[in-house]
Amino acid sequence: MSIEQNIKDQISDNNILLYMKGSPQMPQCGFSAQVTQVLMQCGKRFAYVDVLSNPEIRANLPKVSNWPTFPQLFVDGELVGGCDIVTEMFENGELQSMLDKAATE
Repeated sequence: MSIEQNIKDQISDNNILLYMKGSPQMPQCGFSAQVTQVLMQCGKRFAYVDVLSNPEIRANLPKVSNWPTFPQLFVDGELVGGCDIVTEMFENGELQSMLDKAATE
């Protein structure tokens, strides 16, 4: 299986998926830490992939998602965005309703 197909399968297999640097318990960059905190405050379970320990995913995800930076949040198979977008959506309430919907599917 190609790495691109593996990434696409990860995205389709998880309703809420965060590609990040590190883990939710030990983020390895401030942006990943911020998005992790926002997701935890929303109270929904989410899957994650540590791009630092998966260099092939780190190198190829930007080609699949057409987004150059990390973290990257996917909800219901669609890219939501990175830290700034996720934080803004959290602050205006959009993220919570999006995650509530995804968690019930």
